[in-house]
Amino acid sequence: MKYICFGYLDTQKWEKKGAGEQNAMIDQCFAYDDVLKKNGHWVGGEGLQGATTLSYENGKVLVTDGPYAETKEWLGGLLIIEARDLNHAIQLISNHPGVKMGRWEIRPVQDLTPMIRESERRRAVSAPKA
Repeated sequence: MKYICFGYLDTQKWEKKGAGEQNAMIDQCFAYDDVLKKNGHWVGGEGLQGATTLSYENGKVLVTDGPYAETKEWLGGLLIIEARDLNHAIQLISNHPGVKMGRWEIRPVQDLTPMIRESERRRAVSAPKA
């Protein structure tokens, strides 16, 4: 089963580290990502930059720079892993060096294939005939 794992960086903790320590932590994280790849648990992953938030109000889409919540944490990236179950996903991420720098959120991926097929069926029935 696939799990999306969000890694949050505790910015206060990170800023207290010197450049050497920061680089060492980054290298440890990428080395562990290589272990996940080698063992077949890696599906994908990306670092994240600043956010743009969209919301819908009064019939219009509003665009705002950044998330609304003020926090000492910054969503730094995400990993998509393959694990037997949630306990296995927790075990894999617990070993990631990034857990030392902030919290992680693990969410199972929901297969939307049945919902998509049902939507396609409904739309095909209601589509105007040419």
